[in-house]
Amino acid sequence: HMTEDDDADGGGENKMELASKRLLEDKKSGALPDGVDLDPGDPMGIADFYANAFLADARMLGLKVASEVVDQPELMPRPSQLVPEMIELIETLIAKGHAYVASDGVVYFDVQSFPEYGALSGNTIESIRSGEGGRVDMKTQAVKRHPADFMLWKPDDKHLMRWPSPWGEGYPGWHLECSVMARDLLGDVIDLHSGGEDNIFPHHECEIAQSCGATGGEAFARYWFHTRHLMVDGKKMSKSSGTFFTIRDLLQKGASPAAIRLELIRTHYRINSNFTFQGLKDAQRQVERWKRLEEWLETHAGVHRPSPGPLVEALPGFKEAVGHDLNIAGAIGVLSEAVGRIPMDSSVQDEGDGTWSEDLEALRAMDHVLGVLELSIEADTAQSDLDVPWIEGRIEARKQARTDKD
Repeated sequence: HMTEDDDADGGGENKMELASKRLLEDKKSGALPDGVDLDPGDPMGIADFYANAFLADARMLGLKVASEVVDQPELMPRPSQLVPEMIELIETLIAKGHAYVASDGVVYFDVQSFPEYGALSGNTIESIRSGEGGRVDMKTQAVKRHPADFMLWKPDDKHLMRWPSPWGEGYPGWHLECSVMARDLLGDVIDLHSGGEDNIFPHHECEIAQSCGATGGEAFARYWFHTRHLMVDGKKMSKSSGTFFTIRDLLQKGASPAAIRLELIRTHYRINSNFTFQGLKDAQRQVERWKRLEEWLETHAGVHRPSPGPLVEALPGFKEAVGHDLNIAGAIGVLSEAVGRIPMDSSVQDEGDGTWSEDLEALRAMDHVLGVLELSIEADTAQSDLDVPWIEGRIEARKQARTDKD
């Protein structure tokens, strides 16, 4: 992958080379985590380092697939292990007239051979112009049949990661990996394809073209699911402005895994999610309340109460909200209203035709979607110090910014 993902050909700098430089600097300065023995010049080692870090954070936040992949590695395939299949797909596209080898030796997909190109994003072939803003030079554009044609293979014997191919030693275009992995593991047509809204064009548009071009099918994915951007304090994430945080940064500031997860999932996917430290504090209070409720229900599981109980009664509404375009915020609202009707702070009578165990079961059914009750609601003080002043400072700074309309 290159740094300019909005370029169909993958412009800018190689992300792996940038990571190599960054890790080399960390190694020299002693900033690498304890126990990490990494050769910054080994691209596969770099990939493993970041993949393992991602998986560790994902497990901490309760991402189910991150745990399942330990026993089922096919759930998270590695593109670098499927390069022969990528080459085979390119050969198929050339044979079917959807791709060509240009005069510079690069293999391009011919978008004019696929009239549906642009349908997902609402673009047309006539309106699409690759390389605007100087990202792709005119020399590169001159060898293409159409400015929107995108790269499938680039010969480059000096590239950090390269493989042999019929078109010379080089590397595949960055759109190929998803088409090949999906086809290899799931078949020619998949049910659901997700991604961020910035992937709609060019990435997903290119995937559709090359997959359907190779298979001859009418679709690559039956349904597309795109999330909006994650903002921090209303701004784009940026290290220079202090609005970029990793999961480990947040844990070191005193946030709990459960609160982080809830703060990230409770905004509807069709609107930008605005991460704030006030929101994180609110999420912490919410998960603490739910955890207290779970413990109360466990203690009173055998106590009778009239049917239906508050959570049992709320469960259909919770399911309806989730089933309505994944309205997690609405589902949380249903849960919160029901929690407010449970007498956790008063005495209860042991009478009625049902028991609180039914509400406990309903709560856990809801948490099967939310996934927070099994996570830690405490910061890991063994690896971090609770930085309450820092968090309070961030909140006050945001309040002042609102007052100043900044």
